[in-house]
Amino acid sequence: MNIQQLQYIVAIDEHRHFQRAAESCFVTPATLSMMVKKLEEELEVTIFDRSKQPISPTDIGNSIIEKAKTVLYHIKDLENTAKGNSNDMEGDIRIAVIPTLAPYLSHLFLPQLIQKYPNMRIKLYEWNTNQIVEALNHDRLDIGIAATPLGRAEIKELPVFYEKLVAYTTDENYDDNKEFIAPQDINLKKLWLLEEDHCLRAQVANLCSLKKKYGKNLQLDFEAGSIETLLNMVNINNGITILPELAVHTLSPQRKLCVKKFTAPIPVREISLLTYRHFIKTKLLQVLADEIKEAVTPYLSEMEGDKRIIDIQ
Repeated sequence: MNIQQLQYIVAIDEHRHFQRAAESCFVTPATLSMMVKKLEEELEVTIFDRSKQPISPTDIGNSIIEKAKTVLYHIKDLENTAKGNSNDMEGDIRIAVIPTLAPYLSHLFLPQLIQKYPNMRIKLYEWNTNQIVEALNHDRLDIGIAATPLGRAEIKELPVFYEKLVAYTTDENYDDNKEFIAPQDINLKKLWLLEEDHCLRAQVANLCSLKKKYGKNLQLDFEAGSIETLLNMVNINNGITILPELAVHTLSPQRKLCVKKFTAPIPVREISLLTYRHFIKTKLLQVLADEIKEAVTPYLSEMEGDKRIIDIQ
């Protein structure tokens, strides 16, 4: 058994195709197949079911691939230590933020982070939650920032803060003089939501018990891909949508007049740092969490009885 063989089975698991896996490892398919076969013979197990298309790991293969990822991760850390690059706050850091958070959070904490740690090079992505999880699983990403909980065993979640949800409506049927709105007051026929991949949509569906009701018998069933599109649709059609609290601070004064708070219990979403479960740069996580907490605190309104910023020990 050698490191190359472990890299090969991880690549096959990621690509689910021998040709593409071989290309990613810069070897021929024949070489890759031979090396994997030798590993299977050495371990006396079948790692991949080659009869399936796309190729997929066996049950024992999944366990072996998971352990291979752990070994490769620690080898990479060992190499960084040997090269003098073991400082968590130096080098390339890949961070992805969900689209319902990225436009309202990234600019709040990144400038300060970059200023404090000039040897850190950040690659920033705006990805939905599924993309973040997939990238973390295949070592294409170091840290994700998303709404939780996800309930994924392979993903570690480090909660940082809670963000209120608010209603945004131009519908004249909602009393302009009322500052608050109850979930049961929402007209489902005039509710506009983000497309299915966005985590905010699932939370709104839970909030309003809409999973079975939404989308039935509507003349226009449109799913927006961004909050800005949602706002435009609401403005044009006199509808209603749900916004995360940080988004409110970017609205024009006129649009802020359309924001209504929810009555208690106030719906919130938990925002966390996500890593693959074997991620070991604990100092980086702590620093990032602290920077985010400091940045968002002025923008989070008080919520009686609840702690908005989460202490991380």
